[in-house]
Amino acid sequence: MKNQLLVSLLFFFIIISHDCVESRMPHLRTNGLASSNSKNYLTRKAIWFNQTLDHFSPINHIRFQQRYYEFLDYFRAPDGPIFLKICGEASCNGITNDYLGVLAKKFGAAIVTLEHRYYGKSSPFNTLSTENLKYLSSKQALFDLAVFREFYQESLNKKLNRSKTDNPWIVFGVSYAGALSAWFRLKFPHLTCGSLASSAVVQAVYNFTDFDKQIGESAGPDCKSALQETTKLVEEKLASDKTAVKTFFDAAQLKNDGDFLYFLADAAVTAFQYGNPDILCSPMVEAKKTGKNLLDTYASYVKDYYLGTLGVGVQTYDQQYLKRTALSENSGDRLWWFQVCTEVAYFQVAPLNDSIRSSKVNTRHVNSLESSVNLSLDVFSCKMVPKQIAKRKYHLDLCRNVFGEGIYPDVDATNIYYGGTKLAGSKIVFTNGSQDPWRHASKQTSSPDMPSYVISCHNCGHGTDLRGCPQSPLRLEGDATNCSSPDAVQKVRQQVIERIDLWLSECQDGGRSYI
Repeated sequence: MKNQLLVSLLFFFIIISHDCVESRMPHLRTNGLASSNSKNYLTRKAIWFNQTLDHFSPINHIRFQQRYYEFLDYFRAPDGPIFLKICGEASCNGITNDYLGVLAKKFGAAIVTLEHRYYGKSSPFNTLSTENLKYLSSKQALFDLAVFREFYQESLNKKLNRSKTDNPWIVFGVSYAGALSAWFRLKFPHLTCGSLASSAVVQAVYNFTDFDKQIGESAGPDCKSALQETTKLVEEKLASDKTAVKTFFDAAQLKNDGDFLYFLADAAVTAFQYGNPDILCSPMVEAKKTGKNLLDTYASYVKDYYLGTLGVGVQTYDQQYLKRTALSENSGDRLWWFQVCTEVAYFQVAPLNDSIRSSKVNTRHVNSLESSVNLSLDVFSCKMVPKQIAKRKYHLDLCRNVFGEGIYPDVDATNIYYGGTKLAGSKIVFTNGSQDPWRHASKQTSSPDMPSYVISCHNCGHGTDLRGCPQSPLRLEGDATNCSSPDAVQKVRQQVIERIDLWLSECQDGGRSYI
């Protein structure tokens, strides 16, 4: 183990001068939206920190190098707040110039951000075998944030020539990082005054049919009908000449039909998720009305926008590619699937009726020994598992194929540990876009200590409150003028500002913030 970590550290010195390409996540594409253009970042100057590898072992004291960034231009020294922006499931190449910068300027805050363990250049290992991924989890990541928070506060105190003083901290995150933001406040309330959990996927879900239902609602009846017809045409072409139809979409490398169908479904999802629905629906509806070939129209969208403008790699969906264990710029794909396959699932599957996504991604797997109650026999692991697991054949086959036997997400354990949408934290704000399918894994019902705001507008999607509309290319400072209802975005932002102002006043009055 020690030799392996020494090799890993050597690897860091080799690659430290090179930028990592942002990974494209098969489920939550949340960090691949900012180009390398320097104006898209407040800072790209990396700093390094020695992090504990296993926070839950009393005898394993091995450490690894973790990357972080700081932006102090707006910091009101010495007592200004510190905004901890959580990086999620991708390479963290700097502090993005989104709406958080506006908030930092308003409140005189420093911004710091810590790269998630294993992603980007913060990997403890130079090979990503399933065995080496055992320290990759949200639980370990939360402790990383807690340890880093204490380290950074001590470092700041030294710079300011003081001791035993805490600045008020507020935590921010979008999507999975939004869930981490909420969970951090839940698990470490004494380390933060409050949390903004934007589009926070706090509920682990096996059978995530609500995801596709939301896509249908966001699309509207005409666009939905066109997409459903396109899915049927693709399925027919797959049955007659699968090589030709995959080549037509520039996806011939996807030998697994399920991977190909998942790729096509995700391409549509992105338009709604990131606040640009018209770029897909306008040409699709027009093609259907005028009798144009829907496959041609959809293929143009996939190739020109999804693969072209957004730069999504087809290999992201290729299980053979996901099985690669060598550490590289694109390792984030494998890493996120490991978290999906062990903790949170979010299995996007077709609803039983009226689905846009192909039902072949949701093939029911039944064997003769299946129980009629709550358990069934998994023929791959020879274990009795919850019945809903047996129904998710495409996703579970992927987990088993990519990571090995016995790998599947225990969503019940995840939701018991964090509380799902019933998590019992305080001073957490949840924000969601009305077009965003991921909001159905977020908290959408307000409570006194955890208000939830849904931004209702035509193109308000994933993380709109921090990113604006649309999100690709990045809207500098979270510019919301291109949202169909900028006033709706501003209203939510104002509510967030009022909460932060309240939390900071309470934190400063009483020292560290306790429940």
